[in-house]
Formats: sequence, C-alpha cells, structure tokens
Amino acid sequence: MATDNSNGGGSQGNAMRERLIVALDVADRAEALEGARILHGHVGMLKIGLELFVAEGPSVVREIRQQFPNLDVFLDLKLHDIPNTMRGAIRSARQLGVRFITVHAGSGVEHLRACVEEAGDAMGVLAVTVLTSQDETACREAGHTRSAGELVEMRAVCAREAGCAGVVCSGQELARVRTVAPDLFRVVPGIRPAGAAVGDQKRVMSPAMAMNEGASHLVVGRPIRMATDPAAAADAIVHEMTASLTR
Repeated sequence: MATDNSNGGGSQGNAMRERLIVALDVADRAEALEGARILHGHVGMLKIGLELFVAEGPSVVREIRQQFPNLDVFLDLKLHDIPNTMRGAIRSARQLGVRFITVHAGSGVEHLRACVEEAGDAMGVLAVTVLTSQDETACREAGHTRSAGELVEMRAVCAREAGCAGVVCSGQELARVRTVAPDLFRVVPGIRPAGAAVGDQKRVMSPAMAMNEGASHLVVGRPIRMATDPAAAADAIVHEMTASLTR
C-alpha cells in the first residue's frame, strides 16, 4: 500500500499527528517494518511491546529507527523488578534511540527514581499506573483495597516524585492525574473510535474525549493496525483529535 503525507490539517494536524502512537503489536520483523512503512508520515510514534521485542530483540528497534528516522519509538516493556535490575535494563535500552520506555509505577518511588537516573536525558521514563484491561473487579482480585482511580492517582504522585517524564493511564483517570501531576506527559491507551470493538480493554475512551480530558498522547492499536487502510484510519483519528481541540 502506497503512503502519502497529504492527510491535511495544517500545523494543528501535524501537531496532533506527533501525539498519536500506534501499537505495533505484531509477531515479527517483517510485519513490523511493513507497518512502519504504511504508517510513516501518518503518525508520530510507534509502540513496540513485549510480543515483538521478545520475538526479534533490540535489532528490530534499531532497524525501524534507521529506516524511518522521523518515527519515534516507544518501548513498552513495563519493567518491574528490583532497582538494580531495572537500572540494568534501562542502561541497555537507552542505547536504542527510543523516546519513551515504560516501567510499572507499582514498584514505588525508589524503583522509579533509579530508572529515571539511569535514563538520564537519553529517553523519557513513563510510569504505567493501572492497566486499561483492568477494572475494579480485577483490582480487587489482585489484592488492592483501593479503586482503580485511587491507585492511578497515588501512582501518578510517585511518578512525579521520582522525576518521570510521564504516566500511562486510562482516559477515565486523566482529571485525577492532571490535578496531582500536571507537568507530566499523560499517555492514554485503550482508545477506541466510535464503532470500534472494545476487545480485552475495560476502561476505554474515544480520541476526542481523551484529548478534551487532557491527554498528551494517545495509543491506538487494533483500530488502526487491523483496518483495511491503516493510514486512512490513522488520519481519521488525527482529524478527530484536531477537531476536538478546535470546537
């Protein structure tokens, strides 16, 4: 599929495109590079998660960065271990030229601060608060006595105190995060355009609603990746993001 960069929207559209992240949840290098080729010029960043990273390793990150230098990479590994081990992983990851890497905020301030210190200026550490696939029932089953919203707020405070670049949260908790950590990036997965299947996500929100609630970046996976025309699907979401802020 040929791509072009004529998705319109002027400077505002370009700004919104930089804030759209597509989850490249594919099985191998060939699919990843094809996805990057199709989406190049239509989105600002690609998210590489566990499936692709475990299958192909750091080389696929390097290859995407080399072939598509205008596409930022968000390495979504959700690190969660003792501080020394997390430091080591961050040390390895910072050589890859990625913009963001995720760690679990549930590790606490000491763990998060270790990651931030090790990352330095090379990349931004994003603290994952509560997965968008978890609802109140799942939180209780995991042993939490607080609601998902309360956990997100507490963990956003930890991220702020540790010096993280931002947090990952659902759109439903954006107001809480803005209140306690207004200077952090607010990266929102679980984005579903009108009519899109929810799948295994629980706490979802539309692109327009998330932008209006204060998201800095949106993460969209299947609604773009599995569309008949992924580039057009991305353009439509960029248009919705732009329109939401100009009403």
